[in-house]
Amino acid sequence: MFAYATESLHLSEAEAYLRIAAARAARRHPVLLEMLADGRLHLSAMAKLAPHLTDANRERVLERAAHRTKRQIEELVAELQPRPDVAPAIRKLPVRRPEQEHTRPAAPPPVAAPATAARATQAELRPDAVAPGAPAAPPRPAVVQPIAPARYQVRFTASAELHEKLNRLRGLMKSSIPDGDLGALIEDAVSEKLERLEARRFAKTNRPRKSPEETDTTPSSRHIPAPIRRAVYARDGGRCCFVDRNGNRCTARDGLEFHHRHGYARGGAHSVANLELQCPVHNQYLAELEYGRDRMQRYRKGVREEMAPYAVASLAASGRALEQDQLRPDAVGPYLTPQTGPGAIAVEPEPVSRLSASGTL
Repeated sequence: MFAYATESLHLSEAEAYLRIAAARAARRHPVLLEMLADGRLHLSAMAKLAPHLTDANRERVLERAAHRTKRQIEELVAELQPRPDVAPAIRKLPVRRPEQEHTRPAAPPPVAAPATAARATQAELRPDAVAPGAPAAPPRPAVVQPIAPARYQVRFTASAELHEKLNRLRGLMKSSIPDGDLGALIEDAVSEKLERLEARRFAKTNRPRKSPEETDTTPSSRHIPAPIRRAVYARDGGRCCFVDRNGNRCTARDGLEFHHRHGYARGGAHSVANLELQCPVHNQYLAELEYGRDRMQRYRKGVREEMAPYAVASLAASGRALEQDQLRPDAVGPYLTPQTGPGAIAVEPEPVSRLSASGTL
């Protein structure tokens, strides 16, 4: 079966193993083929659920697994077979170095005249004659893996600066977290940061000064009063409110924006009833429906042209800082890679020390 899948169907090894696992699972549980055919299950779900399906739990598990994503299936598997928490650990990773080409020693070059050797040396040292260095290996993505109900294993690579901050935070929080648990430290730090960001963006607070009824919602400016933002965010549950023609609500929670149901440019008020949360894509879509696509394209073009001088100034300031700080003679290292264009280089910083952190949250 594996040889047929890879040699005749030209599937990769991973795809071949996935289909073989699904076929073996369907032999024991034929209902899996029906669910695969009508779209309730995908191959990854079949392969992950197969080791945990029994005659007793099959109907209940497959009912919960229908139309679920791979991440949701992994959470269901973690619930079926929970694993113990992972002990927090921090270990130092080796410093990565650019790969060196291993070539066989070649015969010594013929001895040239002094003048010829000098010209050859000058030609080899021209900026356009420098061969580009080996590209840096991409960083490994962080791993978030469910291991039990409401428990996740998290692995990521941290810098030496973050390791230092974690040690300082562990010392400052000795009274509240005596054992210095890494997961508890990160959870407290993330909770505090979330509280500050949500207070700034959506005006979330435990002690509001005004209620929406006491707030002036006249659209005198683009600023939306804090009580209105707070009430809209609580009502919409921090989620995009767009609903498609089939009644499915958008699940996006990132980059949420306040959308005026009756357009602000048409006199729409900053009231709770007139505002709702929308993700950037649906907010732009509704704006095009309200004002027209051509008008919105002209508006975006005008904003880009208006912001262009600020962008140029920012790039110039960044270039000056790069010149003064990172391009010092003692700062030039093996991670400077020549690029196209006269004198253009791209700096690929490499951390002096890297650490791998893992634990359970």
